[in-house]
Parts: sequence; C-alpha cells; structure tokens
Amino acid sequence: MSLTDAYDPQNIFAKIIRGEAPCYTLYEDDDTLAFLDLFPQSYGHALVIPKRSAARNMLDVDTEALCKMMVTVQRVMRALVEELKPDGVQVAQFNGAPAGQTVFHIHFHVIPRFAGEGLGIHAAGKADPAELEALQARLVKRLQQGG
Repeated sequence: MSLTDAYDPQNIFAKIIRGEAPCYTLYEDDDTLAFLDLFPQSYGHALVIPKRSAARNMLDVDTEALCKMMVTVQRVMRALVEELKPDGVQVAQFNGAPAGQTVFHIHFHVIPRFAGEGLGIHAAGKADPAELEALQARLVKRLQQGG
C-alpha cells in the first residue's frame, strides 16, 4: 500500500476497535487502545492505536489524535519499564508498505529491549496465548497502579 491509498475499515485494528476481533488489551481510554502484539519482536511488545481516527499513517492522522496516542505510548512504556525492567525501549512507527507498515491503521510499537537479545523478526512467530494472558495480567495491574 502506498501513502495515499484509501483507509480500509476492514483492517485488523479497525476490527479490534469495533470488537470484531480479540486482543490482549493493556490500556484503553476514549481515544486510544494499547494491546500486546500477537507476533512480538521482544517480550512485552505492545501496540498503541487511535480509536476515533480512520488514519492509515502519520500523514492522515489529526494532531489531537496523535498527541493522545503519544500520551498512551508513554504510559505503556512506563508500565513496561517498571514491570519488565528492560535495558531499553524502542518506539517505532512505520508509514507505507515500503517502510515496513503491514497494518494500515496508524499505530506505534512499544518494544522492550533486553541486553544481549536481538530483535525478533516481526510476524515470524505467534506468541503463546497463555504467555500473553499472564503478561497482560501483570501489565494491566501495573497500569492500574499508575505505571
């Protein structure tokens, strides 16, 4: 997909927002949703999306929605750091297929990085559902504590 293609309301993130597809929700407010990536590049890999914006990328999203996303990115990042104690955190956002975007609903990746561990290839392997559920419970608890 190019940067100027039309928004597809049947993309997986749009379906998640509408409740038509499941996810491992970490945090949700009126404007944003954060959840665990099913195909993580690192333990704790999370995604943050806007709920009210039919934007494919940074060029489409309105500034207010983008700002609200960044607040949620920071909130999730803090919870990941407090709970998982990574050595670093990578925040990534891709625009268009040639840049690596695979779901054409704007989103940010929040990826904990641990010393001595390389970054996995995205979509190379699906995470174990039981592991995702356990991690979700830990992170939700941390986020409710203000993480």
